[in-house]
Amino acid sequence: MSERTFVMIKPDGVSRRLCGRVIARYESKGLRLAGMKMQIVARELAERHYAEHKYKPFYGDLVDFIMSGPSIAMVWEGPNAVEVVRKMNGATNSLKADPGTIRGDLGLSLQNNVVHASDSPETAQREIGLYFTDAELWDYPMPDAAWLGQKS
Repeated sequence: MSERTFVMIKPDGVSRRLCGRVIARYESKGLRLAGMKMQIVARELAERHYAEHKYKPFYGDLVDFIMSGPSIAMVWEGPNAVEVVRKMNGATNSLKADPGTIRGDLGLSLQNNVVHASDSPETAQREIGLYFTDAELWDYPMPDAAWLGQKS
């Protein structure tokens, strides 16, 4: 069964020119890109995005950071996409993330950890709705093995 998840390449990932490397990892895993846009997140959207952290001491820093430069919002689709992406991303704190994960290989700190991803299918649905309309999400066929020049 296929599911969708929300992923954002955060301002540190964009400014460090890591976008292609991050996207290539999700594609190489076999996930399908269903939507993508680049933007500087407005305050109101940033506050809605991090609403569950509103009363935590780090809330203001989260909001300010996500607004600090361009980010790339994406929707990825595939079997168990939420879980697959979370494992690929690694621990939130890049200093504790395993080598081979996006944050372990590319992240610098807890805040400068390159990517954000939904932590559950419910969160994915909410976050996708914050950044994308249905008309901005695409459904297209994956190539079969013959098209790729492989034997089935």
